[in-house]
Amino acid sequence: MNALTIKDPADLLSFIGHTLGFWPQESLVCITLNRNNVGATLRIDLPREPGQERLFARTVASYLTNDANASNIVFALYTSATTEPGQPKPHTATIAALTGVLAENNITIRDGIFVGNDTYSPYDSEPGQNITLPLSTTEYSHVNAEFIYRGSTIAATNQITLPRRSHQADDAMAVNEQLTAVGAMHPEEALEHAHRLWTDLLDAKEYPADEDTLTLIAYFQIPHIRDQLMADIPGIDEPPQHVLFAQTQSAPKWSRIEWAQQLLLHAYTRTSPENAAPILTTIGYINWWEGRGSKAHQFMQLALDTDPGYRFARISDQMLGAGIIAGWNTNRVTAYKTQLDMP
Repeated sequence: MNALTIKDPADLLSFIGHTLGFWPQESLVCITLNRNNVGATLRIDLPREPGQERLFARTVASYLTNDANASNIVFALYTSATTEPGQPKPHTATIAALTGVLAENNITIRDGIFVGNDTYSPYDSEPGQNITLPLSTTEYSHVNAEFIYRGSTIAATNQITLPRRSHQADDAMAVNEQLTAVGAMHPEEALEHAHRLWTDLLDAKEYPADEDTLTLIAYFQIPHIRDQLMADIPGIDEPPQHVLFAQTQSAPKWSRIEWAQQLLLHAYTRTSPENAAPILTTIGYINWWEGRGSKAHQFMQLALDTDPGYRFARISDQMLGAGIIAGWNTNRVTAYKTQLDMP
């Protein structure tokens, strides 16, 4: 993929929308920079109550400083709060606190954008100035056009819409039959069969036959096999525990991970409610690898909706709630990203 160049605020907002996959609401989005190269992207909900600004700033800084190469940042503040004539922008106390905390970590704020419901403007414009542009101008930005050409889209919200399930009673029966057959195998033999099937599907680049899909669903019901299949996704020959927690020396194969997600969403359409949780949790885990924490949380919640007792989903969601970042996303070389530069 050729690198793109962000030349103006419309390009930056387009980059944020396509990187996140949705238009943020009541959010602060920060992008770290190393010289003129884009690093990590962080989206976080704005504080809802006065007095939380310092704690909020420390939380944001704790994420941004995971990028050891970051020397400055740019931000976009998205809110439906309006600016009164002659008055400062909303959330000035939040940005002031963030400026101070980042300075303590030798990171400066290079620029900021205030994004309302229909317009955007420089965040640090003087009171009384009216330097606003319609948000619709981002549709004509160079970066937006390039992302669309590459097949990217921006959703209106971050709400997940799952594909419609088309499973039938026979599907659940077939999965149970596969589970019985796997239970009759030696554990190592079953693991090898599952690994071979999953690897073939990841390499095939086309959706599998129904029989293979149902067999895959069955394999994901078995914890030790599920863990191995998850470790197979990034295509890294390192210990499985290092892969699962994104703590590898090698960079993951992100196109392979994205294809795995599509295969799992396809498998989800054939699951019965009692078999869906492992598939949904794995998709959530992939989103965590990619740095999409809010979407990962939604998938974990959807998994728990289908099976409230599914321990792997609950533990994974607790990990997300603790603010743990996938190790790959703390390193510019291994992080899930789009190649873009700032002028």
